[in-house]
Order: sequence, then structure tokens, then C-alpha cells
Amino acid sequence: MYSKIMLPVDLNEESSWSKALPTALTLCRTFGASLHVVTVLPDYRMPMVGSYFPKDFTEKAHAAITEALHAFIKANVPDDIQVQSVIVDGSPWEAIIKAGKKLDVDLIVMASHTKRKFVDYVLGPNAEHVVHHAKMSVMIVR
Repeated sequence: MYSKIMLPVDLNEESSWSKALPTALTLCRTFGASLHVVTVLPDYRMPMVGSYFPKDFTEKAHAAITEALHAFIKANVPDDIQVQSVIVDGSPWEAIIKAGKKLDVDLIVMASHTKRKFVDYVLGPNAEHVVHHAKMSVMIVR
């Protein structure tokens, strides 16, 4: 049923993956699917924001997040799962959807973890946007 499963993670927020990761791993094993672990790096190159950072900041940030994502995968994804690490730039929900399209995933498994206002309490702002705008299936794990 599924051959490519995407798991968006915020490496600074364990609640973004602590419940969703076991679900994604089970689904990968059940369907023989590959796992694509995605993390989003905010786009610091926008003119208004970028002028406050050194010119090589984006490259250093990508190198650091690549190392952190590889460490996360090594620590949390068993060897029997075919896994790919993916780093995308931009706003989280837009970047998740774009990565899903580019990778041609069948399913996005993500956690709902933010609780700021009522709609966020029910779903979470990024999860809500992904659910409403993604063309592929989305599973929200609470």
C-alpha cells in the first residue's frame, strides 16, 4: 500500500517525532516501505532576515543540521529500515509538502505537538496546513 513514507522531524522538539517515529517504523516494516526523515531549516536568505547573518551562515547551518539529522537517524532508526535524510529550506509546512512531492512519497506521518490556540490544540499549525494542502495521504499521530 505504501512504498515511501515521510517523517518530518524538528530535531529541537522531541514531541515532533517521539510518537510519530514508532508509527512510521511499524508502517515501513509492514509495507516494506522506505523512510524519508525530513527536517526543515528556516530560510535565512530572505533579504530582510539574511542581512543579520554572516554570508556563510546558511552553509554552516546546513552542515550542522546534516550532522544532527544523521546522528538522529543513527540513534533512532533501526538498521532494517531503508532510510534517507532530507533537509529542506523554508516555512515548515510548505517545505514538508514540497519535499513530499519531490520525493514522491505515499504517506506523511507526523505528530501534532503545538498547543497555542484552539485549532493548534486540536491539530498543530504545521500539521493542520500539511493536512489541508498535501495531495498525498497524511497520518497525524497524537
